[in-house]
Amino acid sequence: MSETAALAQPHHDQEEHRGGFRWTNWLFTTDHKKIGVIYMLVAFFFFFVGGALAGVMRAQLAAPDLHLVGNTTFNGLVSMHGTIMIFLWVMPMMSGLINFVMPLQIGTRDMAFPRLNALSLWIFVGGGIVLFSTFFLGMPTAGWTSYAPLSVNDPHEVGMDVWILGIEMLGISSITTGLNFVVTIMRLRAPGMSLFKMPLFVWSTLVTGWLLILAMPAIAVALFAVFTERHFGVDFFNAARGGDPILYQHLFWFFGHPEVYILIMPAFGIISEVIPVFSRKPIFGYKAMAWSMIAIAFLSFLVWAHHMFTSGMDPRLTLPFMIMTMVVAIPTGVKMFNWLATMWKGKLYFELPMVFAFGFLVTFALGGFTGVMLAIIPLDLQLTETYFVVGHMHYVMFGGSVLAIFAGLYFWFPKITGYKLDHKLGLWHFWITLIGMNLAFFPMHWLGLLGMPRRVANYDPSFAASNLWVSVGGFIMGLAQLILVANFIITMLKKQRCGTNPWNSVSLEWSTATPVPPHNFDVLPQVTEGPYHYGIPEEESSTKEQARHG
Repeated sequence: MSETAALAQPHHDQEEHRGGFRWTNWLFTTDHKKIGVIYMLVAFFFFFVGGALAGVMRAQLAAPDLHLVGNTTFNGLVSMHGTIMIFLWVMPMMSGLINFVMPLQIGTRDMAFPRLNALSLWIFVGGGIVLFSTFFLGMPTAGWTSYAPLSVNDPHEVGMDVWILGIEMLGISSITTGLNFVVTIMRLRAPGMSLFKMPLFVWSTLVTGWLLILAMPAIAVALFAVFTERHFGVDFFNAARGGDPILYQHLFWFFGHPEVYILIMPAFGIISEVIPVFSRKPIFGYKAMAWSMIAIAFLSFLVWAHHMFTSGMDPRLTLPFMIMTMVVAIPTGVKMFNWLATMWKGKLYFELPMVFAFGFLVTFALGGFTGVMLAIIPLDLQLTETYFVVGHMHYVMFGGSVLAIFAGLYFWFPKITGYKLDHKLGLWHFWITLIGMNLAFFPMHWLGLLGMPRRVANYDPSFAASNLWVSVGGFIMGLAQLILVANFIITMLKKQRCGTNPWNSVSLEWSTATPVPPHNFDVLPQVTEGPYHYGIPEEESSTKEQARHG
């Protein structure tokens, strides 16, 4: 292998590692691997909470004029579903995978700031508990975007104040996490690992870290201003008293559009690790892939106002934002074509991570296509408050981020636990999820084209047939996730070891023992070549190396 590391041998600090489960070891841990596992477990809890909220909404919308929940409750469900899925599911799940895998991939023993890493975790958990308490104190009804003046009209709405506190806590956790990612990658890479010898998952983490540091303060400032206006009469957004409600939209979307790439950038990294391994080929255009991530991150801060074409902003600004939004498709297209080129004439293995990666490629491409459509000003003016936008967002977020999360989970599960998830159950999980997802989200585009507004608890009977399909697809998709839970339980009960490197990958995380010892590596690896051999089995790599040297 071009990158090698001595397998970790028994060490004095492995006593805890061999001693079995102790809750105090997890509660007070600074080990990046345990912190990553806690992130993922908490994120999955909220995944099912958010999914349950979606189930209630889709039950309400399965037919017109149902009265399972009232309009106010429905608005609260919309607010909390979006909040949970973004801030308490995708973001922490990605943080969990990054925490576990990234230090191993760069050949270091821990994060740069282990105690700060633990602090970030528990602030996140605290923020999640605060947001969860809104189910008992009153759900906010202003939507997950909390636009002013909706978010400032009623200072006695306790749920809104609690929501603001929870998001501020999650923002602090995200900023400190991003700082830790960036410093760890920049300062603790293994000897010989330059920036362009890093795995693309590490590149995606580096870019995500900078996005967190630069974007999260905008939402923190916006919500602090909302809180002060609610309780101290500081009129930032009240137009009747000299405020500007459009200012909130600018602050929110200056965070909100980079947030889309905070959610999808780690997904790009996961897919860039999975496809070469199961194509048995090096990644095509490695440097172009890395630079495209940087370009996407840079452009994400220049396109926020395409969410505001109907807000009354200066119409002279709309054309530049439309053009810049379309330009984002270029580096994204580079990634899509490079993934396809990596698979071209490769020796494809349809293991579960690769199956989910295929699903990602198809559904994310569809979501990206409708995103370019929404960048066109006349179309956006017609579709912006319709279900077309809901369908687009879910194709990008679920078809993109969530399918990539599943690909990464199936890929690194053997490294995390020492066991492989069952292949047949995994295929059932994939196909039922994919069928349910398309049944749920594709008709939303048709509903949007017909003019159905989003965030409504009742609708015209002419939309009934498509809404029924959406609800049926949503329930199918939800049931599919129970297969994943069953797969996890069965796998952990069987306890059938799968070896240190079941996928024949050559990146550094697979070169240490499984389960990974607390200190990761007894001897830090020496990196002599770049990641151009990723995905080539050891025996193939050795053969090519011999041929190269005659």
